[in-house]
Amino acid sequence: MTLRNGIAFGSKCIVVAFVVSVAQSLSASDDFSPYVDDKGNIEFPNDFHINMVHMGSWFVPEGGASGFHDVYTEAATVQHYRETGSFPDGATLVKELRASESGDYSTGQGVNHATNEIKQWFVMIKDTEGRFPDNTIWGDGWGWALYKPDNQAKNVATDYKADCLGCHVPAKDTDWVYLEAYPILAEQ
Repeated sequence: MTLRNGIAFGSKCIVVAFVVSVAQSLSASDDFSPYVDDKGNIEFPNDFHINMVHMGSWFVPEGGASGFHDVYTEAATVQHYRETGSFPDGATLVKELRASESGDYSTGQGVNHATNEIKQWFVMIKDTEGRFPDNTIWGDGWGWALYKPDNQAKNVATDYKADCLGCHVPAKDTDWVYLEAYPILAEQ
């Protein structure tokens, strides 16, 4: 092999290494969340019942938000939270609101259960890097979304401060998330 062939071979190796490096960086940023595009638009996670674990539930007896609030996240998010006490970058929280009915059963009178009627879904995606500063659904370390049952393709939240944050102010000290109903985060 001549010096000239060696230089050409070496240059090709550098180019290949550079392309591989760029591809790895792009794929690392793509790993942020499968539910977020490059502009910060949040897609409804249609598969969450299958691909996520149930963190816990809330029951709201009266009002517009009455019913069962079941909350899901990735299993890796639960593990990370148990180890660190914080939500990892890219963690997805999905809260599904279902209507409820009450009836008398062998377990007691006035027993509430969830129905098939979905009221809405809330989706939060953790962003530790502030990736989308110009997108009004991102801020305070999270991406915020609200979906209605008639159109899961459209996030109806347009500004997280106006549409979402108000309900989370009491949970500001716990990263804007009410943790009381999620015993799975503390179990070992």
